[in-house]
Amino acid sequence: MNNSKVNLSSLGKRKVVIIEDNRELRDGFDFIIKSSNKYNVTGLYDSYEEAITKISKNLPDVILMDIELPGKNGVEATALIKEKFSQVEIVVISVHNDNNLILEAFKAGASGYLIKDFNYVELIQAIDDVLSGGSPMSSSVARLVVDQFHVNVNSPLSHREIQVLQMISRGMTYSQIAEELSISKETSKVHIRNIYKKLQVNSKSEAIAIAQKERFI
Repeated sequence: MNNSKVNLSSLGKRKVVIIEDNRELRDGFDFIIKSSNKYNVTGLYDSYEEAITKISKNLPDVILMDIELPGKNGVEATALIKEKFSQVEIVVISVHNDNNLILEAFKAGASGYLIKDFNYVELIQAIDDVLSGGSPMSSSVARLVVDQFHVNVNSPLSHREIQVLQMISRGMTYSQIAEELSISKETSKVHIRNIYKKLQVNSKSEAIAIAQKERFI
């Protein structure tokens, strides 16, 4: 299902596409984003297969991606889209709080991962963050990543990155993290983006090979 009418008020706004097979949730996200008056929702789709031909002609800045989709699942869809359009930011939105699934989404190229218990403000903030170089992450997701990596010397994450993750897991904002660590808000965003990059490339790196062998992930 596509709904991509363009009006004059949407011109110049950054573009968001929603890929979600639950119509109620899809329409809800659409309503929230449009109500913010900050972004232009250029497409609503219930599967990767429906979305891919349309977004190729009108490339979005951000895709909100469900995990459980008919056909290609959200992780597979993320990998395929990032392979073709590396500049598109993808934020996975899922009910699943499973560490393996979360790490697979990171490795596929997701720029953020939110559990579907967020509110209006958090959804818009996630889009703001990813477009300004950040990587939105639910606190419960951050806790899982901390549990996976911080206890081992072979972790690909630095001490400061672990600190940042721990703070996110406690629900702290970029601004609060920056104040706590005496760094700028932009630097805190850079740390989160670096964490995501490391998780994305881990499947191809020596670090992840060690982590998998030692059952760190």
